[in-house]
Amino acid sequence: MTNFSGTWKMQSSENFDELLKVLGVSLVLRKVAVAAASNPQVEIQQDGDQFYIKTSTSVRTTEINFRIGEEFEEETVDGRKCKSLATWETETKIHCEQTLLEGDGPNTFWSRELKDDELILVFVADDVVCTRVYVRC
Repeated sequence: MTNFSGTWKMQSSENFDELLKVLGVSLVLRKVAVAAASNPQVEIQQDGDQFYIKTSTSVRTTEINFRIGEEFEEETVDGRKCKSLATWETETKIHCEQTLLEGDGPNTFWSRELKDDELILVFVADDVVCTRVYVRC
């Protein structure tokens, strides 16, 4: 089984603003979010199927704890509460479906995959795909 543990620094990001747009985030808040999220640091601790992921930016820090195959609560990229279920898609890739607890919005999910020395984080909202590539610090 692949070990995602480590501290990760973002190397590239594609379509983050477009993702926020489809999520209904206003122009002003998108500008703040894009600037703040331009240099996030991610810390992952993994023990088998148990994960702790902390993502830190200059304006916000998020933390999630989950076990593969068990529902957990988290927030979508735009801050809405949801129930999530992470599963192994392959030996090196986690796929996580998100279901909003209240209100309507686009269908969202994320995946994290280890490829060579990179961590590839993909956020999807309806048909918009945001890809963020991280390298170990």
